[in-house]
Amino acid sequence: MTETRDDTFTWLTQEAYDRLKAELDYLSGPGRIEIAKKIEAAREEGDLKENGGYHAAKDQQGMQEARIRQLTQILENSRVGEPPRTDGVVGPGMTVTVRFEGDDEEVTFLLASREEVGAPIDVYSPKSPLGSAISGKKVGETATYTLPNGRASSVEIIDAVPYSGM
Repeated sequence: MTETRDDTFTWLTQEAYDRLKAELDYLSGPGRIEIAKKIEAAREEGDLKENGGYHAAKDQQGMQEARIRQLTQILENSRVGEPPRTDGVVGPGMTVTVRFEGDDEEVTFLLASREEVGAPIDVYSPKSPLGSAISGKKVGETATYTLPNGRASSVEIIDAVPYSGM
């Protein structure tokens, strides 16, 4: 049976979803009220052209609004729970072991959203150059991807098993 993957979704554990939702709720509610109060207090200090507190608060507001947009996008395009997986096939939610070309050492990591912080192993995004190159590959296959310096690198897939939380 062939498995269909949909890379338009970000798979999140319930814990990660709840944490991101709580951050969004805070930033878009009490967080907005707090920053508005800071801006108003700084505005009352007088001349806005030379008011460092006002400009700092406005900068903070801009960063906060950017984070609100980022969180909204992540949560709108996420699926909570376990992604569809097949043993031996690399995909989101899999613990993957690879061997880089010219290196005898094996590297093991979780292929998942960067928002899955707290995993006891390194997390690589399925959208990263390495993650994109190995997604859908089977154990024993080799994948080639482009490094940030423009050079190509290859990895051999040694193992791909569902993440168990280790």
